[in-house]
Amino acid sequence: MSTATPAEITPDYVQRLTGRGRRFESTVRSPCWGGEYSAEDYAQDLAAVAQRPSETLSLYVHIPFCAGRCLYCGCNTTVTHDSERMDAYLDTLDREMAMVAERINGDRDVLQVHLAGGTPNYLSEAQLTRLTEMLERRFHIVPDTECSMECDPRRTSAGQLELLHALGFRSIGFGVQDLDPDVQRAIGRIQSEELIRDVYWMARDIGFDSIGFDLIYGLPQQSAATFERTLDTVLELAPDRVACFGYARKTLDGPHQHAIDVHELPDNAERERLFRAAVAAFTQAGYTWIGLDTFALETDDLALAQAEGRLHRNCIGYTATPSAHLAGLGAGAIGELRGTCVQNQPDLQTWQQEVDAGRIPVDRGHKLSDLDRRRRDAISHLICNLELPHEMADGCLDDEYRRLAAYAGDGLVEALPHGLRVTEAGRFFLRELCTEHDAYFHWDRARWHFSPSE
Repeated sequence: MSTATPAEITPDYVQRLTGRGRRFESTVRSPCWGGEYSAEDYAQDLAAVAQRPSETLSLYVHIPFCAGRCLYCGCNTTVTHDSERMDAYLDTLDREMAMVAERINGDRDVLQVHLAGGTPNYLSEAQLTRLTEMLERRFHIVPDTECSMECDPRRTSAGQLELLHALGFRSIGFGVQDLDPDVQRAIGRIQSEELIRDVYWMARDIGFDSIGFDLIYGLPQQSAATFERTLDTVLELAPDRVACFGYARKTLDGPHQHAIDVHELPDNAERERLFRAAVAAFTQAGYTWIGLDTFALETDDLALAQAEGRLHRNCIGYTATPSAHLAGLGAGAIGELRGTCVQNQPDLQTWQQEVDAGRIPVDRGHKLSDLDRRRRDAISHLICNLELPHEMADGCLDDEYRRLAAYAGDGLVEALPHGLRVTEAGRFFLRELCTEHDAYFHWDRARWHFSPSE
C-alpha cells in the first residue's frame, strides 16, 4: 500500500504552476494536428501493421450518443432519442470495422476492447449484442481479451449488466461525478445516492472483475463538506478503482458549458484542496495513488502493475496490458498505429459519408518524430513511475531535463544519482511538471482535447 500525506499548499505554488499545466478554463483552442495525413496514409500504416503479426493490438470503440447533455461534458457526443439512428450508426461502424480488419489482419489476438462515448450503455440490449458480435466477427476476440465499458448509472439495469457480463465484459466504469444534489442540479446530471448504490451492488453481485467510479472535482456548488460526503460514500462501497478528474471548462468547443455559472466554481486554491482531500481519503483507506488522478485497491491490476514497474498509459488511460497498436473505431475515435496518432472524423455525417464511399474515415493524424517519441516516453515515465532517468534525456531533452530539475528548489522533484524523482509535494503538480516535455500533445485527457472544432 502506498499512502500520501498532502504537502503544504501555498498560494504561490498554485499561482505559479497551475496556470500553465492545468487549464481550468480554456480561452484558446488547442493546437491541431496537420491535415496532411489521409485515409491512404492510414491504409498504408494498417498494411504495415499487418506485416508484423506478432505485435499486439487493442481496440477503442466510440459510441457518440447520449440521452441528454451533461453541462460539464467535453466529449464528442450527440443527443438523440432515435433508436433507428443508433442502428444506422452500427451499420456504418460494421463497414468501418470490415475495412480496418481487412487491412490490419484481423486474425491476431486482441488484447483489449474498450467502449466509451458518449454513453455506450445507451444502446439497447439487442444493439449491445449486435456490437459485440460485430467485433467478434471482424477481429479475433479471445477469452483472455480484456473487455471494458463506460456506463451511465441512469441507463443501467440488472438485465443489462447480466447481458454485458455474458457478452464477455469483465471491467465496468460508472460515471458518478458527485453525489450532492445541489452539485448535480448545477451540472444537469441527477442521479441519487440510492441509484449509485443499487447499480454498484448489482454489478458486484453479477461478478464483474473490476468496477470503477469516475469523480470530478472543481464543479459548481462543490465544497469541501459536500465533496467529503461523496468521498465517504464511495469509500463505503469500495470500488476497485476511482478516477478523480478536474473539471475542464472549454466553452469554445462546448458552448453548453456556458450554462454553468462560472461564479459558482471553486477557485484554484479550493480545487487543489478538493483534490488533496481525495488523495488523503483514498490513500488512508488503503488505495494506491496511480500516477495523475487514479486510485486503485492493492489487488487491482493497475496497482500491481505500478508496483512491478510495468504500468503504462495510452490515449484512453492507464493500463497494465499495453499493446503495440491501438485502433480507433467509430466517429471521433482515436488511436495510434506505428507511431502515428490518428483520429476519425468526429462529425457523424462526415464520418458516415466517408465510410459509405469506401474510405477509412480519418480526419487527421500526426506521425511522431524521434523527438516526439522521446518526449512522449519521458512524460509516460513521469506519470507512471514518478521519475525521469538521465538516459531518457540523452542529449535531445537536456533543456527540458534542466527545467524539470529546477523544481527541486520548490521541493517538487529531487535529484538522485540516476535521475530525477517526483516528491510527495510534486505529485500534486505532476501535470505541470510534465509540461516541460509537452511540446503540443495534450496527453492526459485525449477524449476531451480531441474535439471536433479543434
